[in-house]
Amino acid sequence: MSTTQTGTATSLLRFATAGSVDDGKSTLVGRLLHDSKSVLADQLEAVEHASRRRGQEAPDLALLTDGLRAEREQGITIDVAYRYFATARRRFILADTPGHVQYTRNMVTGASTAELAVVLVDARNGVVEQTRRHAAVAALLRVPHVVLAVNKMDLVDYAEPVFAAIAEEFTAYAASLGVKDVVAVPISALAGDNVVEPSAHMDWYAGPTLLEHLETVPVGTDPGAEPARFPVQYVIRPQSEEFHDYRGYAGQLASGVLRVGDPVTVQPSGHTTTITAIDALGTSTETAWAPQSVTVRLADDLDISRGDLIAAGPLPVPTKDVEATVCHLNERPLHVGAKVLLKHTTRTVRALVKEISYRIDIDTLEQRSGAEGLNVNDIGHVVLRTAEPLALDDYTDNRRTGSFILIDPADGTTLTAGMAGEAFDTVSITDASTEEDWV
Repeated sequence: MSTTQTGTATSLLRFATAGSVDDGKSTLVGRLLHDSKSVLADQLEAVEHASRRRGQEAPDLALLTDGLRAEREQGITIDVAYRYFATARRRFILADTPGHVQYTRNMVTGASTAELAVVLVDARNGVVEQTRRHAAVAALLRVPHVVLAVNKMDLVDYAEPVFAAIAEEFTAYAASLGVKDVVAVPISALAGDNVVEPSAHMDWYAGPTLLEHLETVPVGTDPGAEPARFPVQYVIRPQSEEFHDYRGYAGQLASGVLRVGDPVTVQPSGHTTTITAIDALGTSTETAWAPQSVTVRLADDLDISRGDLIAAGPLPVPTKDVEATVCHLNERPLHVGAKVLLKHTTRTVRALVKEISYRIDIDTLEQRSGAEGLNVNDIGHVVLRTAEPLALDDYTDNRRTGSFILIDPADGTTLTAGMAGEAFDTVSITDASTEEDWV
């Protein structure tokens, strides 16, 4: 069964917005919500009141998204804000991420589940350092679609050559990162040009408005084309008279399709068995597909617990040596020799940072070797040694089962987001394998 949808009322698009400081991102999001009739009357009234208090005649649409007091006072976006809206053609979950370099980690959070990223550029400034950083993060997280929104076209007299030069530079840079789908749209968020309604000032542009592209870009994947991955979240044993011999494994199907009768392998043990039943919402079904939450019953009584992976198709090889690209999220640096917890799907194991192979310079994509640690917002390549084997897919192949986080075992703080495998097509990963006593 395919879940790929193109502009149907039931399809869902998760997308993230990113832009440098003062590029007008909050205004763009506010304009998108306002012009698509996704703002409630009391919300708009509150924005109009706040705008008048500031001495502004027209409502400041940026106030629709900057909800924190510090954000409103400073006129910047600090935290990731999730917005839910819908049109007749599609439903949307929007992750509005900050533009400041010190909040790059917030973009990693917002874009980690996105299928599309809108990267905003000020037409007067063009592609700047933070633009390249946002493009690199989108490429790192394997976001399938990128939209370049060239904003403030009204301040450059809606000049086509300005837009064309910025689009060409950004597209070339994105291609060097391995981003295959880039669509550029000239807009004015303040005036509303090409956000929801076509612009009367740019008759040279024949492409879609931003909303038209969001409504029609292909989203989702065909679960039948992906290997099945079912992380076990909970073992169900009622041990009642009615369900005396019932043993089910509950969880959310991360990818692929499972059918009654399918042969499967339980990892990391490697035991093989067959699916005998699938229960969904209390009723039996013959088929389950991602991202359904179901309970699976197996032909054999195996030693399976939370954190095990029921898999079919090409199987990941369980390993204790994990090589990954990571983005460090915590103010405390990540050092070689650090003892951490690694959480992968529903499995959490002890791990040790064996090596920090290099740090990636986002501006040049150069590998800076010799790093003893990673600071907040740094992106680098690490080698980890885990206490127990993990069945990770390469992040390029599966974003759900190829990702993990590192946790401070002392206080449970999230330290680092990790993606198994290489960062970009232009980066070469070197092998490293040394043993450590702790694990």
